[in-house]
Amino acid sequence: MKLTRVIIYPKDIQRITGRSERYGRKMIQDIKSHLKKDDHQLVTIYEFSEYSGIDLEVVDQFID
Repeated sequence: MKLTRVIIYPKDIQRITGRSERYGRKMIQDIKSHLKKDDHQLVTIYEFSEYSGIDLEVVDQFID
């Protein structure tokens, strides 16, 4: 696992899920709401992996 960064972005979610970038933005908002984060706080790859149920190694393959 290489993990070159910690934060996940809507474009990453788009590549992982095959859905739209808009879906990625919505998912990030859902994760923030679930974790009770403020709007200015970022979502980590680890939080996305846990929330989505997608294994961290799989997520890492799509992050450049």
